[in-house]
Amino acid sequence: MTLASLLPLVAALAGSGAQPPAEPVPPPPPDNWQQIIDAPEHQSQADADEQIIDGRRRPGFEQELPDKVTQDNVGALRAPPPEAFPTDQIPIPDRWRLIESLGVVKERWFDPYNQNTLKGDRPINREKAKWLPIKGDDWFFIASAVSDTVLEPRTFPIPVGVQTTERPGSLDVFGKDASFVFSQTFIASASLVKGSTAFKPPEIEYRVALAFNVNHVNVPERRVLFVEPSKPSRRTDHFLGVQELFVDYHLANTSDRYDFRSLRVGIQPMQSDFRGFLFNDQQLGIRLFGNRDNNRFQFNLAAFWRLEKDTNSGLNSVVQRPRDDFVFLANVYRQDFLLPGLTSQITAVYNMNREKNDVEIDDNGFPVRPALLGDLRGREYDVVYLGYNADGRIGRINLTASLYGALGEDRNNFFTSKKAEIRAFFAAAEASYDIDWVRFRLSGLYASGDGDPYDNTENGFDAIFENPVFAGADTSYWIRQTIPFAGGGRVISINGRNGILNSLRSSKEQGQSNFNNPGTILAGAGADFDITPQVRLSANANHLWFENTATLQALRVEGSIPKSIGWDLSGAAIWRPKATQNIVFRLSGAALLPGAGFRDLFDNRDSHRNYYSVLANLIVSY
Repeated sequence: MTLASLLPLVAALAGSGAQPPAEPVPPPPPDNWQQIIDAPEHQSQADADEQIIDGRRRPGFEQELPDKVTQDNVGALRAPPPEAFPTDQIPIPDRWRLIESLGVVKERWFDPYNQNTLKGDRPINREKAKWLPIKGDDWFFIASAVSDTVLEPRTFPIPVGVQTTERPGSLDVFGKDASFVFSQTFIASASLVKGSTAFKPPEIEYRVALAFNVNHVNVPERRVLFVEPSKPSRRTDHFLGVQELFVDYHLANTSDRYDFRSLRVGIQPMQSDFRGFLFNDQQLGIRLFGNRDNNRFQFNLAAFWRLEKDTNSGLNSVVQRPRDDFVFLANVYRQDFLLPGLTSQITAVYNMNREKNDVEIDDNGFPVRPALLGDLRGREYDVVYLGYNADGRIGRINLTASLYGALGEDRNNFFTSKKAEIRAFFAAAEASYDIDWVRFRLSGLYASGDGDPYDNTENGFDAIFENPVFAGADTSYWIRQTIPFAGGGRVISINGRNGILNSLRSSKEQGQSNFNNPGTILAGAGADFDITPQVRLSANANHLWFENTATLQALRVEGSIPKSIGWDLSGAAIWRPKATQNIVFRLSGAALLPGAGFRDLFDNRDSHRNYYSVLANLIVSY
């Protein structure tokens, strides 16, 4: 009898005033009680109980498992069992293929913006590259290609050829000055890297970068492009250079945050300071480098054996024996020193030159070592550069500064044919201030000049291989153009292309450093205007001086030469149509308004005529 069947009887008894019977003893459960509980009506009640009472389960109840998750990703790790996952998550093949598995992106070899195995976003599939001598699943391949196109109309003082001229009757010292340069460079590079580089330094890297350059130059006078006066005043040349070829080996991690120590051997880039004032080149060498203290401390120890450069392209030539010119470098960087936000660097560079007995003629037939100055004898020297460099912020002011002292000995002063001590100094600083989308800049530079070329001390500062990013960089007329020192030395330039120092060298690429020079002083101001994320406008105004003209007076046999070089005015527009660095178009124009010193050295037919430089540059990168 059930409780439901007893209810009418209880109600009747209550109405008649009778007492209810004593509580009956519950009967024993039937033999088939488990089947009764498992019946649908009881199962629904059990499911409800299972949901209401969190964390408890009725004995004998088994919850239904989710559907089995399968995958067909060959080579991936086996998926964990389904019960290991919450019901709202599923396993994925691996983190490299996650985006494509979700259908977000499809890999295309020519797409550098999204996941691409050729750009190192995924490890190499060894089944598709069995020819590679690699083991393991953590090797990556990184390819890069760059096209750099330059069109450059310009004017600069050009002397008339001595033996013959382009135009009969040209008897002046200086002739026409308009010239044109076209240069096309293709750079292709590839790296093979082992290690999960998104989280730690690579274990080993093999890298090669080749550059092929085609250049065409047209000038109005002879004996500017070739030493032979019979050759024309235009030239087309090409060259293939090896700009990088090195192995980078990861020696050790020095902390659990992947501070490291690595060794790099081969042709590699090296920049000795933040702005490239002293040594900024790609040379053959060995370099030990690393960091400490969560990357707040960095160091470099390096030695380089300088390669010869191609005359007309400036690229590395590996088919010639390297020069007897060696560079030993040591520097340390410390972030937030001396002030928070400022990175300080202390550097020591030793340049050991042993080219006294070398005679080097460039590809155009002009002597470059020794330089055709003074006694014309070969030179060798030892010079140590001690420097402090800073880069960062002081409050809202962005600051870059460099300070160098050059100490050493020149075995042959070409004025006296005797040994001379080298004592030269250099200082430069650039400060900028940002107001919304505008950055205002102030620049200053001082490089000491030699005040007495006939004593036993050389005081003119010169670098090893400068490539400065300063005061407008290569949009500046003085930094961009080479000014020949006509009448004072054969095949000698006051300054070098993409250089700021008045060093009186035969060539920045193939010549030797010269510490008998007039020095350089620059004071300038400029501004950058970020009109849109794609467009930037820049303007610069620099005034330049010779620090001391005693060397120029001795070489030109003049009683006095003013110090003022003149005003260098430039403007530039940069357009990045994709707001990235993959396509960059730059158009700049610069003018030199000669000062008294420049006019004294380079008189022209129009007396006070200004000089100009236009640069159209298109860079496309993959």
